[in-house]
Amino acid sequence: MAGKHKSKARTIDEYLAELSDLQKAALEKLRKSIRGAAPKAEECISYQRAAFRLDGKPLVAMGATANHCAFYLMSSTVLDAFDDELKGYDTSKGTIRFQADNPLPVALVRKLVKARIAEVPKNSSPGRKRARPEQQAPFGV
Repeated sequence: MAGKHKSKARTIDEYLAELSDLQKAALEKLRKSIRGAAPKAEECISYQRAAFRLDGKPLVAMGATANHCAFYLMSSTVLDAFDDELKGYDTSKGTIRFQADNPLPVALVRKLVKARIAEVPKNSSPGRKRARPEQQAPFGV
């Protein structure tokens, strides 16, 4: 049932369990690379995708369809900054699509995630009141 998420996965492990072995391996490699670059990021499911958030804010996500795997940077700015390194990949508005048998290089993923971390607004944004974590709705709700 590759890429079809009829059941509502609640964790990344549940999400990955629904994929083909090849897709699962590719996304596990991506997951490990993301965790290496953003060890404080929290795993979650958002919009039926395996996602990561930092300080309660969306960071990156990953997913699979019947035709490809995808790394969602949620940022066209970061994609533009790495345009040369992403030549040969199918990209659009904050998304990099790749084949499961040709996963993204770990070094590239780490650079992309670190650039994305630099872009995520910090908690101490002046003028913005932030709810305490226990008062916040889960991301994607």
